[in-house]
Formats: sequence, C-alpha cells, structure tokens
Amino acid sequence: EKTTTFDEAEKVKLNANEADDEVEEGEIVEETDDTTSYLSKEIATKHPLEHSWTFWFDNPVAKSRQTAWGSSLRNVYTFSTVEDFWGAYNNIHHPSKLVVGADLHCFKHKIEPKWEDPVCANGGTWKMSFSKGKSDTSWLYTLLAMIGHQFDHEDEICGAVVSVRGKGEKISLWTKNAANETAQVSIGKQWKQFLDYSDSVGFIFHDDAKRLDRNAKNRYTV
Repeated sequence: EKTTTFDEAEKVKLNANEADDEVEEGEIVEETDDTTSYLSKEIATKHPLEHSWTFWFDNPVAKSRQTAWGSSLRNVYTFSTVEDFWGAYNNIHHPSKLVVGADLHCFKHKIEPKWEDPVCANGGTWKMSFSKGKSDTSWLYTLLAMIGHQFDHEDEICGAVVSVRGKGEKISLWTKNAANETAQVSIGKQWKQFLDYSDSVGFIFHDDAKRLDRNAKNRYTV
C-alpha cells in the first residue's frame, strides 16, 4: 500500500489550487462528470502514513492512587492516515493546556511507552527542556517529523513523550538500540535541526535510568 508523507499531502492540495488558478477571471467552468468524480475521490481518499501510531495519556490524578508505575497509562487513539492524525491532534489538549504531572505519549502502534516493552527495553531517550507553556510548537514538529518519516534512522524511533511539570516541560524521543551510537547521534542532530533547538541535548540509556534514576548521565550529547 502506497504511503504518503506530509510533503506529498501538501502537494495534493497545491495541485488542486493550481488547477483552480488556471481559470480566467469571469470564466464559467462547466462541472463535468469527470470533475465531479475527481473531486469526490480527492475528498474521500485519505493519505496513509508509513506506520500506525497511538496516543497515550498518563493521568496525574490516577498516578497518585496507583502503586504500580505505568498502571495509569491509557490508550487514547490510534491513527494511520494524515487526516486522522490532524483529527486527533486538534481534539487533544496541547502541552500548555495539560495539568502539571501529565504525560502525553505518541508511539508506534503496538509499542507501549514503557521501559519494559520488548522494543524499548534496550533503548534510550533524547530529551529537550522548555519553559512552562512553551513546548506546544516543538511537540507538534516532533510529531510531524516522527510520523512523516523524516528521520534517516526512522526504524530506530519508538515514539515521543511530552511531560508537564511545575518548573516547565520536557519532550523525550525514545529509540530502540541505545548502543548504536551512529544512529542515536544522527537522530539527536536531526531532531535539533527540525525544531531549531539551540541548547545541547543529551541521550540517556534506559538501563542507566532504571539503575541510577536521577543520577543517570548522558551517554551522548549533541
């Protein structure tokens, strides 16, 4: 099945607009059966993504009542087309509107946003920090880069998390094989480029995070 990137989806819109622009001012265009059929197909056709993705939400209220980490995670919505992504994104609170303590995840379908997930187990995370209420645009650009197949090492990407805390927000990009330094450094550099992020960004292995908690050190920095 042919997949569609966001660039290609935009070209579909541009081509339709260019066709409209070719009509001279005041010219009456007869709507033929072919035109009607074409427009109907364009309206009905959705543009599939390379992968299906799932939004997950970790409720801070539920967290305080649970003993097991991750038990408050909830599967919110799975999408596989450009149109369904925008439908979901436009109906989910952006980071600046989430309550303190909330975590919003977007992961490839069937990968759970947990260290214990078999796909994530040997991976790690790149992490960026933002002032309170200032991560909305970067969160959107991260999502578009992920689901739009923009990373050279796209197969390494598991998903992303935006975490809202009292002092600010963090966006984490989860990858599969932490020991693959070449792939991880490439991902970190591209992510910074996509977001035009000027501060340094560090990568922490999940194994280090589990063993050392807040004392875990960055293995890679870009």
